[in-house]
Amino acid sequence: MTETIWRNVDTYFEDALLPDDPILAGVLENNRRFGLPAIDVSPLQGQLLGMLVRMSGARRLLEIGTLGGYSSICMGRALPEGGHLISLEYETHHADIARANIARAGLAQVIEVKVGAGLDILPTLEGPFDFVFIDADKPNNPGYLDWAVRLSRPGTVIICDNVVRDGAVTDAQSADPSVIGSRDAIAFLAGHPQLEATAIQTVGVKGYDGFAMAIVS
Repeated sequence: MTETIWRNVDTYFEDALLPDDPILAGVLENNRRFGLPAIDVSPLQGQLLGMLVRMSGARRLLEIGTLGGYSSICMGRALPEGGHLISLEYETHHADIARANIARAGLAQVIEVKVGAGLDILPTLEGPFDFVFIDADKPNNPGYLDWAVRLSRPGTVIICDNVVRDGAVTDAQSADPSVIGSRDAIAFLAGHPQLEATAIQTVGVKGYDGFAMAIVS
């Protein structure tokens, strides 16, 4: 199997299952125009996040890692009336672009972007959140997960992105900080008494990676 096949299959599913979305296409174009890294979730992954928000009945969402707001918009659209999403972004430039994208999507009253280091902002937030999506700097994943649990309630869904690292997550000797962060995140999920967790490997336009997912008890 090759990455070309993965991309072709993703394109097939996108064309078959996802309607044309000028807003999300515009988000990606705006992100490119202003020099943001092309590390957004894929369209199919964004659709999955939105569906998981709906399935869980979440009303209060927390996102750690906004980038240009693509995943924020996917999840924000899935919220019921009165729902709210707080997204944390370290880079001021990224946050500015995200806010503009969110406003164009008509979600400025639904999605709030806070700027700063996630581990500095998280202690200032008031929980509980119903759904937490973690997609930020990987070395800090254990700290983000710890705060996700602290700010949760029984039934809160927690999703941590990019845990497979092209398969490098299995390398206990890796010196890559992102791999170490991913392994530490898995260890955290495995050892926390309030969490029931699993992980899913993914292939597609984003290469070979995956999500870790947990429910708080």
